[in-house]
Amino acid sequence: MMATGADQAVGFGLVGFSLLLFTYYTIWVIVLPFVDSDHVIHSYFLPREYSVILPGVAALILLFFVGTFIGVVTWKNRKPKKVD
Repeated sequence: MMATGADQAVGFGLVGFSLLLFTYYTIWVIVLPFVDSDHVIHSYFLPREYSVILPGVAALILLFFVGTFIGVVTWKNRKPKKVD
């Protein structure tokens, strides 16, 4: 079964967004500490404290949604107790 054009467009969009985010974060965390703090490139990035805070918040949100999903699926799949 082949993916439709819309599915492929969404997939390419997600891959492109992920690559952009990965590149931005890699430059922010790995390259920027070696660049002078008064260089103009620093104006395009948030302060370094956020490089730890934002992924932590994203991880907590992800855990919340995964836990909620598992809870809903578990709740919907439970079987009623049989009365003898």
